This record gives sequence, C-alpha cells and structure tokens, in this order.
Amino acid sequence: MSQDYNNPAFKKLLQKLQEESWQLELLISGFAIFGLFTAFPHINIAVKAAQNDGKIYSWIILSVTLVSCAILIFNLLLHVVLRGLWIGALGLRYVSGDIDYEVLKYSPKFTKYLKKKVGSFDRYIARLENYCSIIFAISFLLIFYVLAFTFTIISIVLVVKLFLDNDSINETVGLWIGVPLIIFIVLGMLLTFIDFVTQGWLKKKKWISKIYFPIYWVFSRITLAFLYRPLVYNFLDNKFGRRISLSLVPIYILILVGTSLKYNTSNYFNTDLYSNSIITDNKHYEDLLEDDDFIDEVAISSKVVTKSFLKVFMVFDDDIDDYIFSYNKSLKPEKDIRGLDSDIVFTSNTSLRKRDSLRMAYIKTLNDVFTIKIDSTYYNSEFVLSKSSKKQKGFENFIGIKDLSEGKHILKVIRKRIREKDTQSLGYATIPFWYYPD
Repeated sequence: MSQDYNNPAFKKLLQKLQEESWQLELLISGFAIFGLFTAFPHINIAVKAAQNDGKIYSWIILSVTLVSCAILIFNLLLHVVLRGLWIGALGLRYVSGDIDYEVLKYSPKFTKYLKKKVGSFDRYIARLENYCSIIFAISFLLIFYVLAFTFTIISIVLVVKLFLDNDSINETVGLWIGVPLIIFIVLGMLLTFIDFVTQGWLKKKKWISKIYFPIYWVFSRITLAFLYRPLVYNFLDNKFGRRISLSLVPIYILILVGTSLKYNTSNYFNTDLYSNSIITDNKHYEDLLEDDDFIDEVAISSKVVTKSFLKVFMVFDDDIDDYIFSYNKSLKPEKDIRGLDSDIVFTSNTSLRKRDSLRMAYIKTLNDVFTIKIDSTYYNSEFVLSKSSKKQKGFENFIGIKDLSEGKHILKVIRKRIREKDTQSLGYATIPFWYYPD
C-alpha cells in the first residue's frame, strides 16, 4: 500500500476516510477519556510514591506520563465538546437550513454587520469541522513534544553521568569531552526551541540554515522528530493549523498558572509546612495518611499515642546508603548498583554468607548513625528492615514509652556524620506527639 499512495484509487479511499473520520475521532476520544480519567489518579499516586522514595528514574518516567495524560484529557474533552457542537449544528441545518438574514428583519446596519461577521451557517460548520480535526491531531503531537523535551534533559543528565561524574575515566578527559557536549546540547536545545516558536525561521535564512542543519539533524534523533515530522510540517503549511497550534500555548500557560493559584490566610503559615515542635504534618503519622499520601522520611504510628510503645518508621531512600558509606567506608561497594536494574541475574560474585555478614554490618552501622531522642532522653536504636502500611521499604523501630508523662512530647531522629575525623550530630526529623495511655 505504501507504494500506491499516488494511485487515484488510494486517494479516493483517503478522501472517503477523511469524510467519515469524525466517527472514529469520537470513538477514540470517548474510550481515551474514560481510560485517562481512570488511570490519572493512580499515576498521580505512583508519582508521589516515587518522589517520596527517591526513585528518580521512576519519577521522571511517571511524571512525563502524568503530564501527557493531563494534556490528552484537556484536548480530548475540548474535542468532544466541539464535535458535539458540530453535530448539533448539522442537526439544526437539517431542520432550518442556512441563516436567512432577511427573515430576521434587522436594520440594514446590523444585517450588513452580521453577514460580514457571522456569515453563512455552512461556513460556521466547516470551521467547527476544522477545529475538531486539528485539535484531535495536535493532541497526540503534543505528547511527542513532551517526550522531545524529556529526552533532551535526559541526554544532558547522561553526559554528566558518563563524563563529568564518572570515576572510571580521567577527570581531564571527562571535562574535555563532557563540557563541549553540554554546551552543544544546551545551545542546540535553545536554537531548536527558537526555530519551533518562530515556525522555521532558522530554516528560511540561507546562511543560518547551513549552521543550523547539523544541530537540526542531531536533535531530530534525540527528540525522535523523525517519527512525527510529517505531522508537524502538515500543520505549518496550513495557516489555520498554525493559528490553532500557537493559540493552545497561552491556554496551557493560563491553565498552569490557574492551577497554581492559592489563597493565603496568613503571613507566616502559608508555605509548605514541615513538621517540627510547633507544626504537625500528616505525612509523619501513619494512621493519618490519605490514599495519595506517603511517609516523608520518618513517621510514627499515631499523633495521639495510647499504648506503652511507639513505632518509628524511617523510609529507605537513596540517601541512606550515602550516609552509611560516609560513616563506614568499608561498606561502600566497588560498583554502586543503585538505580535501574533487572531481575534477571546471571552470576553473583558475593556468597550468601558474605552477603548476610555485610547486611548485619549495614544494619549495625545504621543504628549507630541514626539515634532516637524523645524530649531530652536518648533511646537505643534497633532499626530492622521492613515495609510501611503504604508498602514503602524502610526501617522500623519500637520504643517503650510507659514512663513518659501525659501530654505533648517531641520525638527527634538524629543523624551522625564524620567530618574531618569529628563526629557531628544533625537533625533528621522532628515529630511532635501526645501521650495519653489507656
């Protein structure tokens, strides 16, 4: 079929499909909106979970997915509304035909003005048809734009990881390769964005286009532009399509600004509030977590404790390993395997006995690094690996508090670190709670 695109029969088939495409558009939009609304809250929860657990790769992928879902939901809802209006206009045309301005018996001034501004009803239907088709097509094109931006940022991160933050290569060589690549990618990103906003201005200037062409060629691979380039140029060669494409940009900006607005009730307690001696945050109490909430670093079982013991849970994120390795350098492995990994394991150089001994040393160091303090009393740390009620991996500890007095108390998790052979103590988390035993 790809060889017959100039065949008159194929062109006739395309023409027929174009005329009946509105049915497929509505069908796809309906199923897509239902699926997106169903998936959106779950993806949002997954984004928050990845952010809380410090899973940077998962967070990037899920955030891109969430943004793509939001764009599709907005555009497809707009498409369905306009298609509904278009179908209603077709039904009205069947009943009453075109607009007869003479029947309205308006004054000549208004009749002349309305004929110029409103015009034919058929023209109105045709414009609605164009709006619907372009918005439906651009909905999926915008997803590729989001992916293009994401892949560009990822390419910068990869260059930093491979050349500027890689201990396996010479530092000078890394700088000589990494810095020019970073400059090239950043400059290329800016030029590509300028060319996109100006709708190809850099391609129109003869001498600039010769300089820009290598950048364009590289970024067409980085951004996967070769997959959707025909769609882009089909928009750009149509004045109506260009106008719609550009008008959507300020709309998205307005939506972004509108969703960020909030009402301030105080000069001192309106920003993000972190738990301390005078502020409580529900993310530090397991029984107060909502469906889309996750533990932030440390949590206790409840804000009001009625039992003679207190559960303390500490989230296991990427920073924990760094704290342990800094305090006990013998635990730092030769190869850091944090990040993306596969469940497929071919060989393992570590015996089970050695692995168990290393885990025991890790937990021992963890309990040396982190200390629990309630008011002015220190408690021995006995953290063990576990999972929270939200399935977050971390460390839990149980402390006997039957000797505490009734009322408010402040729990602090203290982290130790070694700087120039001196041991320093830093506050890691502060959580107030109230003790009223049964």
